[in-house]
Amino acid sequence: MTAWTNSRIFLYRGACDLRRSFDRLALMVQEDLGEDPLSGDWYVFLGADRRKMKILYWDNDGYVLWYKRLEKGKFTPGMGHPGGEIDRTAWSHLLEGVKAEIIKRQPRYNLDTMV
Repeated sequence: MTAWTNSRIFLYRGACDLRRSFDRLALMVQEDLGEDPLSGDWYVFLGADRRKMKILYWDNDGYVLWYKRLEKGKFTPGMGHPGGEIDRTAWSHLLEGVKAEIIKRQPRYNLDTMV
């Protein structure tokens, strides 16, 4: 199983026809996001009505496809995350239905920015 902590999460920018399956979604990852679908990163697709979500990722020996349908409410990506890579906080907000209008992060030490 792909290590969750090492995986990045990408939100597809537009509405997606969720009738698409493994190969077509993987092609969208390559063509539209410019990413490698075999990387182990997670790729999140939302339906036009924002009530359905598919997640595609590669798990060492094959694709995994998760599907979630909300009975009430919609998935609402937070401001500043219309698509592209999202962090785990935005991912959690998306899954839990948190709609944050303004998010202001406090400065934190980051080894990557100190080099």
